[in-house]
Amino acid sequence: MAFPVKTGVPSHAGTYTPEIWSGKLLVKFYTATVLAQIANTDYEGEIKAHGDTVHIRIVPDINIKDYVVGQDLVYETPAPDEIKLLINKGKYYGFKVSDVQKFQSDIAYLERWSDDAGMQLKARVDKDVLADIYDDVDPKNEGATAGKVEGSIDLGSVGSPVAMSKVNVVDKIVQCGQVLDEQDVPGDNRWMVLPAWACTRIKTSDLKDASMTGDGKSILRNGRIGMIDRFTLYSSNQVASVTDGADTVFNCPFGHKSALTFASQFIENEMIDNPNDFGKLVRGLQVYGYKVAKPLAMGNLYAKAA
Repeated sequence: MAFPVKTGVPSHAGTYTPEIWSGKLLVKFYTATVLAQIANTDYEGEIKAHGDTVHIRIVPDINIKDYVVGQDLVYETPAPDEIKLLINKGKYYGFKVSDVQKFQSDIAYLERWSDDAGMQLKARVDKDVLADIYDDVDPKNEGATAGKVEGSIDLGSVGSPVAMSKVNVVDKIVQCGQVLDEQDVPGDNRWMVLPAWACTRIKTSDLKDASMTGDGKSILRNGRIGMIDRFTLYSSNQVASVTDGADTVFNCPFGHKSALTFASQFIENEMIDNPNDFGKLVRGLQVYGYKVAKPLAMGNLYAKAA
């Protein structure tokens, strides 16, 4: 739009004043992804196409028996077992590039578009996984009676989600830690994914006092939540939400990195000649699969903003 001029004064826009196209592209913001931090890729191997299966072998439980002197020993035959990780999901991107437009352009938009496609692909896979895994957690690690030993930890249930405020948010995170403790889950490599509003509750809780976290700076100053009760906390806008009555409720997964396994491979990432025009076709295909391999090492906090 030309700069406004007074009525009766001639405008030079489009005649003496040229339009200038910026050589820089507007910075684009991408959704933060967490999959690489919360899942293991121990069984990825070589994936060639849809339908491939990764067989994950499980160490069988050996029963421990009481002993008295002189008794006949009883021997068991451990039964090997496995779970199957199906590589049965895929996402792709594809776009056209004109040779004429590419040659005349002052911006290397082919590379920029390819980078953008890669980032968008990463975010879509992340959302796909977070929207599904909470259904596969151990029953003792969710609901209003969570806890394998105590059985009275309220992690929220349909019709009665946990209302998270700055007063109780830290307590709930610690209770999630207890749920994993009661399943004998190791204390290292634990994670929790929370929506942005829950992270705000943490930042305005008593943890804003640096002396309570042992950090050199208050989390209000550096913006980093870090760890609470052995959980590395991640903020994500991809946390799955549902409508429960009049509330928007979030399924906030937490667990140990061994619980979730993920396998992925770029089958195609190529640029070919466009058979119908002077130019190129750019396309990429990613196939992947994921599975909650250890349900007892993952839980779900069903929460809403208080």
